[in-house]
Amino acid sequence: MPTNPKQSDDRPEGDRIAKLLARSGVASRREIERMIADGRITLHGKPVETPATFLTSLKGVSVDGKPVAGPEPTQLYAFHKPTGLITAERDMAGRPTIYAALVNSLPKGTPRLMPIGRLDLNTEGLLLLTNDGGLKRQMELPATGIPRTYRARAFGDVTQEQLEALIEGVEIEGVRYGSIDANLERASGRNHWIEMTITEGKNREVRRVLEYLDLKVSRLIRTAYGPFQLGDLPRGQAARIRKGDLDRFVSSMKRGAFS
Repeated sequence: MPTNPKQSDDRPEGDRIAKLLARSGVASRREIERMIADGRITLHGKPVETPATFLTSLKGVSVDGKPVAGPEPTQLYAFHKPTGLITAERDMAGRPTIYAALVNSLPKGTPRLMPIGRLDLNTEGLLLLTNDGGLKRQMELPATGIPRTYRARAFGDVTQEQLEALIEGVEIEGVRYGSIDANLERASGRNHWIEMTITEGKNREVRRVLEYLDLKVSRLIRTAYGPFQLGDLPRGQAARIRKGDLDRFVSSMKRGAFS
């Protein structure tokens, strides 16, 4: 399949402004659409009226009155998200977000970073962040098949046989969850530590599947996203992924290594 299909006669040249701005790390496409609606993005001094504005470059584009610079080199960071933080730039209910913690954990001069996927309020562990909107989108797509590994502390009764049956997938309230590699790490009475690896990353997938097995989750930690591990990264701290590791990962995605 060609990576740059020929433009149709009725399609303008270039890309949508939201795509270009996301690629430059300004914000996610959805957030950029909101910024356009709020009149925060201008082109040659005039507010951009629609996300369906096609451009061949970001020349003349400003956000909040500041000209947009050209795309910076792609960066990827690992962040140990604590519980109690929302994976969002801001929260209507006024709850603290990951950006409140990132202010003190990122070096000066770090470009604006966007989370790759989400961890809910009560889930902790590895959250990857990037300044590249294209990389963010590719890593989030279920079709890419990047494995995510979690450790869950749960209360109830479950057997290894029940967990192994999840490798065939399961349907819960009309939602189909794909293959899940689940293993019982250890148990103390009815308290269990369970490791689960998923590839789709549907909303609250791990919690929903464990609740389906009549287990009550008291702690959920993401320990890996693709080849990137939480390791001993301190809670609330961030660390930049080495360029060589990032380049190898991007190459593996292009080869379809995870699909």
